[in-house]
Amino acid sequence: MSKPLVVAPRERNEQSAWALVRAAQAGDTVAFGEIYRRYFPVVEAYLFRRTADRVLAEDLTSETFLRAFDKIGSVSDLGKDVQAWLFTIARNLLFDFLRSGRHRREIVWADYFECADESRGLDHALLCRVVGDELARCVDQLNDEQRECIVLRFYEELSVSEVAARMCRREGTVRALQYRAVRKLAQLVSDWVR
Repeated sequence: MSKPLVVAPRERNEQSAWALVRAAQAGDTVAFGEIYRRYFPVVEAYLFRRTADRVLAEDLTSETFLRAFDKIGSVSDLGKDVQAWLFTIARNLLFDFLRSGRHRREIVWADYFECADESRGLDHALLCRVVGDELARCVDQLNDEQRECIVLRFYEELSVSEVAARMCRREGTVRALQYRAVRKLAQLVSDWVR
């Protein structure tokens, strides 16, 4: 008498996930709804850890499942689990988004320059505005990570540990980013002053 094959819970879960994929490929929208219900929170958490932006993570997660639905007919079980397939779609969408430049936050620099108070005189306000605009131009020339670090550290006045948490980086990495960004800004500003 042969013993029944024992399937580990993770394997059983993955087998049922691929059964849902096969059902969705056959046109069963309820099966795809179950894939969505199972994996949406996991994919959203993955994207949130990389973006630190809840709304953006939700948008990218929704787009991930739209793409998955469109491509469900072409996916097959090649030793990968369903979650890995969804993470691949999510990661590619995130890379596309980052490359597009749409992720750069529109910073209203005037909000950070309180010196532009016209009660101190129009000349003072104008000078502050010019300096603020030039500083904004210099900050915009930093790479994405340096810019984010500078904005979080000096404009939003977060601590190194808070910036590290927001950027999903180690504190040492944030300190190095800040150091390089400040050096680059010093160079850019000194070029402008000359």
